[in-house]
Amino acid sequence: MTSHHPPLLSPGYRSTVLRAPRQAPILLPRSLSELTGPALGEGPVADADADLTLDGTGGEAQGQRIIVHGQVRDAGGKPVRDQLVEVWQANAAGRYRHQRDRHDAPLDPHFTGVGRTLTDADGRYRFVTVKPGAYPWGNHPNAWRPAHIHFSLFGRAFTQRLVTQMYFPDDPLFAFDPIYHAVPEFARDRLVAGFDLDATVDSWALGFRFDIVVTGDAATPKETR
Repeated sequence: MTSHHPPLLSPGYRSTVLRAPRQAPILLPRSLSELTGPALGEGPVADADADLTLDGTGGEAQGQRIIVHGQVRDAGGKPVRDQLVEVWQANAAGRYRHQRDRHDAPLDPHFTGVGRTLTDADGRYRFVTVKPGAYPWGNHPNAWRPAHIHFSLFGRAFTQRLVTQMYFPDDPLFAFDPIYHAVPEFARDRLVAGFDLDATVDSWALGFRFDIVVTGDAATPKETR
């Protein structure tokens, strides 16, 4: 069966040429360490961590306010509850708050670009943020990344560890992005959020739904890392 994850070596995505393994992988048996995961309590994660638009000092991020929500499920379709979901993203101008990001775009003093939350009893999560901007990334001439949000999940075990990207529907940059095209064509739609009018708040924020499957044939594709 064809894997839904991108290959470790994708020549169009230049940095994979340097970091992809050059020998065949060795399958290691799964022990209790791989089949169990960290017990993440609710204490360290605050409700405010899921709102990226507020910086805690009264300031508010600039840009189109959006709500990103969805459900985390396992291979059998069962909701994955009480799981840590982390996100990070560029600001509305397409710049990360990171010392290595030298993109000539303004930084937003009220936007850190990072958030986290725990899934509820039904495996659902919800973030409030701003829509990230596209940005140049130097992979090839005139290379621009489509707008995206990075997601990190731990699942119930280390074998369910998932780092991926969520894209927005109908982005014209899809046709030119090697990272997006590294994912097999039949699985690319799993990385694209759907516009959700029911989650949209009148005169306040647009809603997008992004469901995540951590294992199985219908799993959300991982980043090429």
